[in-house]
Amino acid sequence: MIKSCRYLFLQISCILICILNYNLPTLAQITERPRPESWKQLIKGAAFKDRFLPMPSGKLSSATWGGSNVLPRYIDNGIEDRERSYWGGNILKGTDGLYHLFVCGWPENSPKGHAQWPRSIVYHTVSNNRIGPYKIKDTIGAGHNPEIFQLQDGRYVLYCIDKNYIAASLNGPWQEGKFEFDPRDRPIIEGLSNLTFAKRSDGSYLMICRGGGVWISQTGLSPYRQVSNKRTYPDVAGEFEDPVVWRDSVQYHMIVNDWLGRIAFYLRSKDGINWVTDPGEAYIPGVAFHDDGRVEDWFKFERIKIFQDEQGRAIQANFAVIDTLKKEDKASDRHSSKNISIPLNPGVLISLQNPRLPAAGETIQIKLRAEKGFNPHTDIDLNSLRFGTNEQVNFGKGSKVTTTKKQGRDLILIFSAEGHGLTKDEFAPKLIGKYKNGKLLFGYTKVPWVQYEPGILSALRPVFIKEMNSTSISIPVENFGLTTSLPANLVIQVKTPDGLKEIGKSSVSPIQPYGKLTLQLSTAYPFEKGREYELEIIISDAVPTTPPFVVKAIPFE
Repeated sequence: MIKSCRYLFLQISCILICILNYNLPTLAQITERPRPESWKQLIKGAAFKDRFLPMPSGKLSSATWGGSNVLPRYIDNGIEDRERSYWGGNILKGTDGLYHLFVCGWPENSPKGHAQWPRSIVYHTVSNNRIGPYKIKDTIGAGHNPEIFQLQDGRYVLYCIDKNYIAASLNGPWQEGKFEFDPRDRPIIEGLSNLTFAKRSDGSYLMICRGGGVWISQTGLSPYRQVSNKRTYPDVAGEFEDPVVWRDSVQYHMIVNDWLGRIAFYLRSKDGINWVTDPGEAYIPGVAFHDDGRVEDWFKFERIKIFQDEQGRAIQANFAVIDTLKKEDKASDRHSSKNISIPLNPGVLISLQNPRLPAAGETIQIKLRAEKGFNPHTDIDLNSLRFGTNEQVNFGKGSKVTTTKKQGRDLILIFSAEGHGLTKDEFAPKLIGKYKNGKLLFGYTKVPWVQYEPGILSALRPVFIKEMNSTSISIPVENFGLTTSLPANLVIQVKTPDGLKEIGKSSVSPIQPYGKLTLQLSTAYPFEKGREYELEIIISDAVPTTPPFVVKAIPFE
């Protein structure tokens, strides 16, 4: 009887394994993620996905590769052909007036099909408009998932996984090299691949790695040094990759993709270090749609990159897309991948006129700036406008317009004193509403009570020196901010069986940008030579407050 049961169990197990293996390609590509119930209450304009605009009309064709889910489509959008499969890349506008897309790809007839991607080639492609079509101008070299940016000295850096290319011109010649990375006594968060870069106001660069760690380079080429102690991504289930970061005149922005759940998240930051996650999807399958409502239903949207206008606003998203499961894209078949261009609603330019945080009963004044093609005196639906914290306006709340006044071509909007929800912690209040034609209007503003370029203090691993009746602790503290840091306090704690125990503290004097200060502390805590301890270093009273630095150390090594 026992043997029969065991045999039956083995038979059932084998059947289940076969079923799972048969469905493995699908299971490996899709997991349905539950959305928060509160997202059902979001209004139009709350989620980043609401900013996607119809793809401009182009050459519509069904006589090309792809499943019925992506046919017909605009074959002159982005870059595609029958010779290569294309993947991620971003665009810069050159001084020649052309748009330069640096994209990777591999031969469509590669025996491995889509699995040929590790042998990608980076191509320099150009177009006379940012939507496309892009045509190959020259070949840069081997590389995958490129992202190009310009240094303060005018040179261009083309990043690819595990390497970079540097040139004085977008047209080359390109010299291959590598970045240097200094993790600064911290574990590297999920590896150094799929890096993305944002230029800071002094010409330095902030970088986000695939795992969500924050790194800073003083020049963009000097060593990238890790500042964060943990990933910046939302604290939810997800297989995250493909971060893209950019900075505009108000704040930093980031989008990161859960490739398994096919859902992306949108985050914002005042300083690039501390991030908040906005509700709603940043993008989902279906954002590639035409004016008539037809959708190019690409199976995967990955490797998002952002093209910005002169104010830094996101005006276009470029994606790597594929029409089916990656494993189903074989050599010289009907499936393939391409890079597509989708325009984005850039939002309006607004600025808060109040000189300080509004007091109770005080109205709010917002200047709405006129731009080419936009007349704030005639083009907006005033009754639709709401202003306040993101938590308020994203859910249809916020202050309402009570009156307006003209200021040349611009318009001053005066909002009621109630409902805005503004506090000292809000660094980028939001305006949401509609144009008179019913389309989405939104914008963000800086506020006078927030320091947007603060000192950013970060400690290194302590060094221990045994003395007669105590232990001397040396702790280097560095400032990665763009301004001199404010006076701060440092506390060091050790983990014990009874919890964290404070063993020393010190004041931290102001430190110049990119400067370093070594603190000297003394403790009577009975450290044992050769034993490993878990320490927590907290720097407080700085702006911003950085997360505690948790590090393991063996004193007196």
